[in-house]
Amino acid sequence: MKKIITTAVLILIIGTATFAKKAVAEGKTYSALGNYRIEKADNSVQINGQDCKAFKISYENTPMEVTVIVMKDKKSRKYVVSSDKLSIQYAWNEYYFGVERIDKALSDQGYKTTDEHLNRAEYFHQRVLSPGLLMDRESARMIAAFFPLLLTPDESFVAEK
Repeated sequence: MKKIITTAVLILIIGTATFAKKAVAEGKTYSALGNYRIEKADNSVQINGQDCKAFKISYENTPMEVTVIVMKDKKSRKYVVSSDKLSIQYAWNEYYFGVERIDKALSDQGYKTTDEHLNRAEYFHQRVLSPGLLMDRESARMIAAFFPLLLTPDESFVAEK
């Protein structure tokens, strides 16, 4: 009887761990969107023929979901951040980590930065957020915290409680 109960509990634990989405990080944005939750995307995203790791960011006070695609080079990384309102990229190299408009090479694939929902003052404040060389998890946390500030204030972004 002990073996059956132990086996059932073990199967339950393994099944729950396998099917549950695991948060990579959680934190505060100090914006109207509320707290964020970062999860690793189920599938990699292909950009320019290269498989790229991706994260999903969800916010507490909005149904908007943000996708962060990690593009790696030898000396730098680019994080393409895409939502239904705004697409932008963050980049780090050995000198800095900050926001920039999406490269022209990526605009052919449908990613494009438009000024319609971009808070230009905040964009210029985020040009340099940190000295360079952050790991993917730290970069994703910074993106999740600072990305909501790039959005122009709009009541449709935030759901009422």
